[in-house]
Amino acid sequence: MRDARATLGACLLSLHRQTLRAHEVVAVDDGSSDGSGELLAQAARHDARLRVLRTGPRGLVAALNTALEAARAPLLARMDADDQAHPCRLELQAARLCADPDLDVLGTRVRHWTTPRTPSPNTMQAPPDSGMAAYVEWSNSLLDNDDIVRDLLVESPLVHPSVMMRAALLRGLGGYRHFDGPEDYDLWLRAQARGARFAKLPQAMLRWRDGPLRLTRSDPRYAPARFRELKLRALEEAHLHGARALVVWGAGKVGKGWARALLARGHTLAAFVEVDPRKIGQRIHGAPVVGCHDVPRLPAALHLAAVGQPGARARIREEAARQGLAPGAHLVAVA
Repeated sequence: MRDARATLGACLLSLHRQTLRAHEVVAVDDGSSDGSGELLAQAARHDARLRVLRTGPRGLVAALNTALEAARAPLLARMDADDQAHPCRLELQAARLCADPDLDVLGTRVRHWTTPRTPSPNTMQAPPDSGMAAYVEWSNSLLDNDDIVRDLLVESPLVHPSVMMRAALLRGLGGYRHFDGPEDYDLWLRAQARGARFAKLPQAMLRWRDGPLRLTRSDPRYAPARFRELKLRALEEAHLHGARALVVWGAGKVGKGWARALLARGHTLAAFVEVDPRKIGQRIHGAPVVGCHDVPRLPAALHLAAVGQPGARARIREEAARQGLAPGAHLVAVA
């Protein structure tokens, strides 16, 4: 946390009001200069469950790993200083994780809360960002492990500040990785490769603030190209061994982008699959564009559902199932 005084009080109050009384808040002040550190110290004097760690400005990943080193509980919940937790959040997440020892990472649904670019006394929130609202709707639709893993290469399926996870898993993965990309999405990919299981509570347990200064909007580490690089590596490590050919369902912007990226990495593109009759019969990046009923019968091929709209993705899954393509083994959704 750095320079979050404007929102920190409400965040701390939401944690103070948790129905799970036996918890500890480890707050890392990452070199604030706006009085956030003093506010934390004042709050800690009134609540022994709040432990404050103050460092120089080192960045989010260093702050997260500092908190991990200091944490003493077997379950770790993430929280950002500009968000607010439902009073029952920690209790419900801890109960679910304790009841299911095979579950490793548990998020919740979230409520999207926008902050105006220029606050005024008469403006409580900005008009909703349609892209972020669509992301929240999509993320909130993924509740069990199969759905979360199925869409893991579409976008980050978990809202990081909503997550509670096992400390042993996070430490076993070496904590958060410091690199020029999204540390949370990288963590989900590494956890899934290790065999971790995911889920979400069906309740919205976090009021997730979105504004122009959020790191996902302002930091180049969260640019689409950084996510794409992680997705490509994960796809290669899990699915593209040897000379496995690729069939890309969708010859739009998303499909073409994935085809270019995979061709640049030396992979073989067998065909595009399209429903648009204007594209069928063309050749794109050297590969033929065919209709759904003319999908190449390549037993070893990997099929990518490379479309941007959830509705289109669902239709591809239905058609692929009719053709005997098993999700995960033969068909992977990407975006």
